[in-house]
Amino acid sequence: MKYLLGAALSVALLTPALADEFYVVQNPTTKDCTVTAQKPTDSKTIVMGNGHVYTSRTEAEGAIKTVCTETNGNSTSTTTTIKK
Repeated sequence: MKYLLGAALSVALLTPALADEFYVVQNPTTKDCTVTAQKPTDSKTIVMGNGHVYTSRTEAEGAIKTVCTETNGNSTSTTTTIKK
């Protein structure tokens, strides 16, 4: 019983860390927006939507048209690319 409780606690603590995360990012050179499954590590890539993390690809793809038409600094992007 003690082992079962320990296993259940481990699963409960690790499950949020395994959740999917999707980001809408903009290439600063081309101004194209894409959906990525990893947070960009390149400091030049801009995470759109104030850095919002989406929990599903569908949610991020739905938001890409809204967040990529926002003015970001002195540039506005209307081009969207959805990469799987």
